[in-house]
Amino acid sequence: TLTIVGSQLGDEGKGALVDRWGGDADVVVRDQGGDNAGHTVVEGGVEYKLSLVPSGAVRGPTGILGNGRVVNPKTLFTDIADLRARGLDPYVRDARRAHVTPPHHRVPAALHEASTPDAHPGNAAATTARGIPPTALHHAASRALRVTNPLRRDAAR
Repeated sequence: TLTIVGSQLGDEGKGALVDRWGGDADVVVRDQGGDNAGHTVVEGGVEYKLSLVPSGAVRGPTGILGNGRVVNPKTLFTDIADLRARGLDPYVRDARRAHVTPPHHRVPAALHEASTPDAHPGNAAATTARGIPPTALHHAASRALRVTNPLRRDAAR
């Protein structure tokens, strides 16, 4: 068993390590974060850019988006469609309890970003305006939409 664990900080190299060793795995899992990640994977001399699909999944293992993930369905489907258009057919599964970022969550994130340009000196982009913070707030308040919710008839409570 090989486990690569990070500090939940971006740009610490987790994706590059999974890319390097992911081809030997049966399963690769991303268990936190959202579609603000930008992993560049090189397989057979070809470069692939991923936002949600786990980086090791381009080498064949099953890719799992874990319970702690914030999943934007549009980004996920775009990642998969782009890979398929380039000759790959990744097998990616969402954990049933992964959180879904609905389109309307992008609005407050973008408004916050636009209204506080000086709030983060030296860091003009405090968020990526992709709706991840509002989704995380709903998760903390136990009101988050989960992957399984649209599939359940009793989900509207």
